This record gives sequence, structure tokens and C-alpha cells, in this order.
Amino acid sequence: MDKKLTLKEYLFIGSMLFGLFFGAGNLIFPIQMGQMSGSQMIQATLGFIITAVGLPFLGIVAMGLSRKDSLYVLASKISHKYGLFFTIALYLTIGPFFSTPRTATVSFEVALAPYLDANQLALFLFIFSFLFFGASLWFSLRPSGILTWVGKILNPIFLGSLALMIIFSLLKPMGDVSTVAVAEAYQSGAFFTGFLEGYNTMDALASLAFGIIVVRTIQSLGVTKPSRIARDTVIAGVFSMLLMIVIYTSLVYIGASSQGIFNVSENGGIALAEISHHYFGSFGAIFLAIIITVACFKTAVGLITAISEMFVTLFPNKLSYNQFVFLFTAISFGVANLGLSQIIAYSVPVLMFLYPLAITLILVALVSPLFKDHAIVYQVTTVFTMPFAIVDFSHALPVEAKTFFRIGFLSEWAQAYIPLFNYGMGWLIPATIGFVIGLVLAKVKK
Repeated sequence: MDKKLTLKEYLFIGSMLFGLFFGAGNLIFPIQMGQMSGSQMIQATLGFIITAVGLPFLGIVAMGLSRKDSLYVLASKISHKYGLFFTIALYLTIGPFFSTPRTATVSFEVALAPYLDANQLALFLFIFSFLFFGASLWFSLRPSGILTWVGKILNPIFLGSLALMIIFSLLKPMGDVSTVAVAEAYQSGAFFTGFLEGYNTMDALASLAFGIIVVRTIQSLGVTKPSRIARDTVIAGVFSMLLMIVIYTSLVYIGASSQGIFNVSENGGIALAEISHHYFGSFGAIFLAIIITVACFKTAVGLITAISEMFVTLFPNKLSYNQFVFLFTAISFGVANLGLSQIIAYSVPVLMFLYPLAITLILVALVSPLFKDHAIVYQVTTVFTMPFAIVDFSHALPVEAKTFFRIGFLSEWAQAYIPLFNYGMGWLIPATIGFVIGLVLAKVKK
């Protein structure tokens, strides 16, 4: 008989979930979304919470229910080549191409950028990111208990600092949210814009990579039945989910109210620095910057380590673990020097492509017991989703890229003929049709 987890064990798993998911992007995107959504912040926040909180936990539960050992095994239900492609694309996205460089650039934007002239930013970002990733390289090559200690000390301090900012913003708001101007993107369909903004946290993608960690943790506590693992994950996740929802809602409010004093920032890192300086002054802002920097540093080491280990597993005879660490650290350093705003801009098309595929994989895996995990359901759903994910990718490309590749006509065609495309959800109806057809074929084959 499976062991019943104690309250302490549930809280431990919930704390681990929060630590896995809450990183640099989880701070900066809600604040900027608040600045832009203004009086439409409630609808935008609801959409954001679905993709930034709901989907990641569904991903964790799906990994538990599917009984798969890794993302590669789960995605290989479609085909082995697709499994390899999707796993590589996802890990590179949450790793050296976007998420890992973002840990350095968010730290820089909060810690140093506010105190530098515009012509100094590039040089100091180079120096800062060099030192940041140099230290990350050292720790990634020498896994040490100090990172666990740092995480246990820093997370409570960081949350305490954030709680102070939230309390100050409620007691002494910077402006009246109801009078804040709404950016064009949020004037119609604020819910869907917030839904898409949640993509930027990359947490739903990360849930497919981190899910096995949670499953193994629960199993190590004596729980083995898949349905009970999924149930225990949900129960443990309630604490983490509620905490994240409170933090996200508060950050969106802080961003919206900041319009009473500040203009819309180029990115959320700049907004966070301005707001912390407003409430805490120079000392408080520097203290918060140090906490965020070390927290981001810990995340960077964790990502470099996890991705290097995965690539050693996928390509056992290519490079060693240490060589992958050097490679991914170097890529992260190079990408970081593009700057936070550029990293965010380049990540949007990739996320618009990967998220529909990740969402459908999560949802199909979640209901897989209903059709006995038949591969045909995964396959047909993905086949119907993929073309529309590609169209979303092309639509999100910069205008220069569309002109160069002469694909602007795709966006025009999609806007005219694909339902929900203007809301970034053009894949939803085809994916649903593919899922239904997959279920029918599974019954027929049976």
C-alpha cells in the first residue's frame, strides 16, 4: 500500500515546485504587463495565470500520469525523431538560447543598469555577464552543497523583500490603476494577450523537463501508484500555485500603479529597478538587486547543469558533461550580450511555435488513461497542430525577417481565414479536431 504523505512532505514538494519555476522571467513580465494593461489588468492577469501557473502544474501532473521517464520518452510517442527534435528545441529554449542568458541580463538590468549612462551599458554588460557566467561555469563543473545552502537562505530573504514591496505598493500606491492608459495590445482581447504573455515565463515548457524531478521526489517518499503521484503533486502544488498567483497578481498591480510616476519601461527589469528604488531608496534597491542577482545565479547553474546532463544522455558518445557545460555556458554568455530586450524579442517567435506543441502534448498526456496511451492520438493531434504553430512562428518574426524570407503573405492569409489567429490561438481548433480524429482512429485500430 502506498504511503500517505504528511503535511510537512506536501509543503516540501510545494516549496520545491516554487523554487523550480519562479525565476527571473517570473518577476519582469508581470510588472511590464501591468504597466501596459493598466485598467485591463484583471483580464490580462487571468490569462497570464493560466499559462504561467496552470499549465506548468498540468505538465507536472501529466508527466506523473504518463509513467514516462523523460520528456524525450513522452515526445517519442509521436515518433523517435520528433521526440529528439522537440526535446533538443525545448531544452535549448529554456537553456542557453533564452532562459539562461536572461538570468544574467535581468540581474544586470536591476543591479547596474540604472546607475550607468547609455553609452556604458554594452561594456558593463559584457564585464558583468563574463563574471556571472565565469562563476556559473565554476560551480557547474564542481557541483557543491553551497548552492543548496544559498537557495535556502536567499529564497526566504528574496520573498521577504518582495513582500515588503507588495505591502508598500498597497499602502502607498504610486497611482490610480483605473485611470492608467491601456496599451493598444490590451485594448481588445486583454485576456488572450495576457495568456500569450505567460509564454514568456517558459514554465509550461520547463514543466515537461522538470516533471520527472517531482515524480521521482514523490516516489522516493514511498508513493508509487501513478494516480496517487498525480494527486499528491496537485495537493503539494496548491501551496506553490497560490503563492505564485498572489505574487503575479501583486506584481501586475505594482506595474500598473507605477504609471502614476514612471513611463512604460523598455522591459520589466528596468521597471523593477525603478520601482524598488522608489520604495526603498538606493540602499534598499541595491539590497534587492543583490538578492535577485544571486537567485538568478543559482538558477543559471541549475539550468546549465540540468541541460548538460540531458545532452549527455541524448548524445552519450559525443561530448562529455564538462564539455557540454563549457559549450552551453559560452552560448549563454554570447546571447546575454544581446541585451534583455533583444533576448525577449528573439524568443517570442520560438515560444509561439513551441507552446502549442507543448500544450497539446501536456493535455493529451493528461487524459492518456482514457485511450490507453495510444500513440495515434498523440500523432494526429501533433500533425494537426504543427502547421499552425509554424504560421504563428512566422507571424511573430520581426518585419525585417518576414520581408527577407518573403513570408508576409502567411500572416495576411492567416488573419483572414484562421479562426482565433489574431488572438494567438489559431492552433486551438485544428488541435482539437486532430485530437478527436486521433481518438476515433484509436478506437478503430483497437
